[in-house]
Parts: sequence; structure tokens; C-alpha cells
Amino acid sequence: MSPIAPTDWDRVVDAITSARSLLLLGHVSPDGDALGSALGVGLALATLPGDRRIEVSFGDDPFVIPANLAWLPGKHLLTRATEVSDDPDVVLTFDASSIDRLGLLRELAEKAPLLVAVDHHRSYDGFGQISLVDVDAPATAVVARELIRRLGIDLDSEIAACLYTGLITDTGSFRYSGTTAQTHALAGELLETGIAFDAIAREVFDAVPFGYLGVLGTALGRCQLEQGAAGGYGWVWTAVLAADRAINQLPFDLVEPIIDVVRKASEAEVAMVVKEDDLGDLRVSLRSKGVVDVSAVAIGLGGGGHRYAAGFTATSRDLSEVVDTVRRALDAAIIDPGIDG
Repeated sequence: MSPIAPTDWDRVVDAITSARSLLLLGHVSPDGDALGSALGVGLALATLPGDRRIEVSFGDDPFVIPANLAWLPGKHLLTRATEVSDDPDVVLTFDASSIDRLGLLRELAEKAPLLVAVDHHRSYDGFGQISLVDVDAPATAVVARELIRRLGIDLDSEIAACLYTGLITDTGSFRYSGTTAQTHALAGELLETGIAFDAIAREVFDAVPFGYLGVLGTALGRCQLEQGAAGGYGWVWTAVLAADRAINQLPFDLVEPIIDVVRKASEAEVAMVVKEDDLGDLRVSLRSKGVVDVSAVAIGLGGGGHRYAAGFTATSRDLSEVVDTVRRALDAAIIDPGIDG
């Protein structure tokens, strides 16, 4: 299944089964792959014989579970970042390509006796003491499934629902080019547990409060198309300000799906949404159709991701400055016309 060394799998399995306390972390502002993978593995670990403390968290304060993921099984394992135990035997991170993506929990992870990274990003920087990283996997959920298998734990519908959420999130419901026959085989295995895959897809992609429509309309009205950017392959971008959300009473975590509408513009290879959070920071989401590696752009600006989807938090709170910075980064980006996403 994976290029991960068998000895690394064995070391992690031995560490998990002997540990008395485990902390499972998604990255800050977790998406379906990060939180789904962490909760799926957490639920699986809870079935192992013996007593152990299992906590799932992510390094944000305020600690807000994204609304489209609030239904996920395993919420009883979730612990606020400010309340996690400070003495885990093993920390496992999910879908975090760099240590900075752990936010408030970075220091705790770094001082743990064993830090294990579970990931699939090519931008992963090697921060784990053991790296369960398969860059050919279309989602971290694929690596999480393999970990569960190697632990000898059977899938049930709750574990499968979490992993399926990760799988459809990072494959764009199997539309992205990283999807393989093995991806569909895994989806079939998860469906065999009886999960309501149609209900999961609605929750993840199609259920939004009415206020979202107002914010979406404002964001689309603000869209700019720069066809000469990104090496002439085109760039479309917009911004969502805190004031836009306040008028429509929309929480910050519900803004992310706007990028999937903006990226539909056929004239643009790259899409960007700049999102102002409640503290005034500007968080940037980038999407590529494949010709431009947006992970390289995001990493250069302090973030992470993969070729097709990446992001970063800007050091400036000036929107025009952030837009100019990304424009310059796209002009210098790695462009491969032979890749068509």
C-alpha cells in the first residue's frame, strides 16, 4: 500500500499498544481529512484492550469545531486545546505538514516522548520522530486506515464515517487527479460498514445556514480575474471580511467552502480566497487545477498544503498587501503545463 518502512509501522504499533496516554492532533482550523482521520483513529484505539487515555484536539483557541464536521462520531474524545493533558506518552498528528500547523499545541507535541506524523503532503517537513507519510495517498485518511489495519482493529460504521469524511474532503468527492482505483476500493470498504454516505456528503458539502448565501454573494461580487497572472494561466481571487460575516451572522469556520465556488472560473488556473478572522488576521486559501503547485507558494509564505490545495496565515493585515504578495509569488511559482488537474 505504501512506501512507509515496515519498521516504522511496527515501531508506531508497539508504541501505541504500550502507551497509557495518547494525544491525537489535527492541524489548526481542521478540515475533514484532519479531524476525520484523528477521530477515526481515536475511535479505533478506544476498542483496544486495556485502559488508556485518548484525547483528540487541535491547537486553536477559541476551540471551534467546524459546523460541517460537528456531526462526526467520536466527539466525546475531543478536548479543548487549553485543557489537554500535559503528559501524553505518544502524540500523533494528522494532516499537518509542519510543526507550526499544530498551533497552541506545538510545544506539547515537541516535548512528548514520541511524536508521530501521519500525513500525505509532499510539503511535509519531517518534524515527526517517526513519519507515517505517504505522498502518493490522496488523503491522510488513507494512511490512517492503514494504521488501523496494522493495529488489528476492525472497522465499524463510526470509524468508517470519520475516514470517509477525510477521503471525500481531500479528493473533492473523488474528482481530483490524485484519486486512484485504490481510492475507490477503500471507499467501497468503508461503505460496506453501512455508513450513510449520502448523508455524510450533504453534511460536509451541502448544508449551510442561510447567512452563508449572503456572504457568498458578497464574495462573488468582489471577485477579480487576472488572466495574465500565474504565468498567464490566470488567477481569480476574492476576499471575505469580518464585516461581511457579521452582517450575515456567519461564523468564520463556514467561509471555507467559498473557495470551491471561486475555483470554478474556467479562465483561471489558480483561485484564492482571503478570509478575515475574528481577530483581524487574514487567512488565505489557495486552489490549483494542477499546472501551478500552490503548496510551494503557501510554504514560501509560512503555510503548507499540497499541489492542488494549500493555505497560509498572512503576516500582514492589509488586504492589498497580501494580494500583491501572492501575485508576486504566483509569478515565481513552479509551473508544469504537463500536469492538468
